[in-house]
Amino acid sequence: MTDADSRPRRSLWVRLTHESEEATAAGIYGLIVGAAVLVASHAARAAAVALAVLGTLVIYWAAERYARIVAERIHAGHRPAWRTVRRQLTSGWELVTASGLPLLVLLVARLAGARLIVAEIASLTCTTVLLCFAGWRIGVNGRLSPMERLASAVTAGLFGAAFIALKTLLH
Repeated sequence: MTDADSRPRRSLWVRLTHESEEATAAGIYGLIVGAAVLVASHAARAAAVALAVLGTLVIYWAAERYARIVAERIHAGHRPAWRTVRRQLTSGWELVTASGLPLLVLLVARLAGARLIVAEIASLTCTTVLLCFAGWRIGVNGRLSPMERLASAVTAGLFGAAFIALKTLLH
């Protein structure tokens, strides 16, 4: 294999790695924003809470995509190409979709007869577990010791724990 043959593979690898990092960051951010909206919601029904979370996340996604397009226009000094706009509008959805499982937990718990506050705490617990998992995964390729990975998982989980504490104190 020549260097010319290997360049597209490296380029593809770099692109995929970057997209994966962006997707992971968007997912973590989506979990945190979704949990914050759930904590702040005073809706009387689980479906209304879920719609508030999803609606907020879609607005955050659109605002973030818009900001990226505008920033590119400012720095490039010309109108962004259609491929740039298309790339921005087809990426970053992890910000919204990462909260799918916690919202499913919310709705299933409520349908199973749990009071709304209990279903919300269950959803926030799910979010906390997902954040801990993301914190643990930091060390997969980062050469962290098991104790460092545990510290990373606990740190990430503290966001979720803080949201659970807030929800408990506010209601």
